[in-house]
Amino acid sequence: MQRKWTFARKLRNEATDAEQHLWRYLRREQLAGFKFRRQYPIAGYIVDFVCLPARLVLELDGGQHLDALSYDIKRTQALESEGYRVLRFWNDDVLLRREAVLEEVLRHLPRGDEGG
Repeated sequence: MQRKWTFARKLRNEATDAEQHLWRYLRREQLAGFKFRRQYPIAGYIVDFVCLPARLVLELDGGQHLDALSYDIKRTQALESEGYRVLRFWNDDVLLRREAVLEEVLRHLPRGDEGG
């Protein structure tokens, strides 16, 4: 497990433009008071973003994911079997349609003062 945490730290330090862009709006509980973590190990995978209290995973996909659809399906199934809901967004959506992405994330967070 220590290797996963070390790799997760490396991924945080080498974040894509889309990951950096979205993180600006998720960090410090800016999104409805919910705490998100980035590059976090869950179920043998490292997810891009997770809100642990809401059991919500956000995955950002670039063009390479077109060639990895079966891997992504397996990964999503593993995360869902652990009780997480997985939302996937294309990098372009995050960079060009940020408001729509954030609205979609908000729709999947619990309502009220349940922030994490």
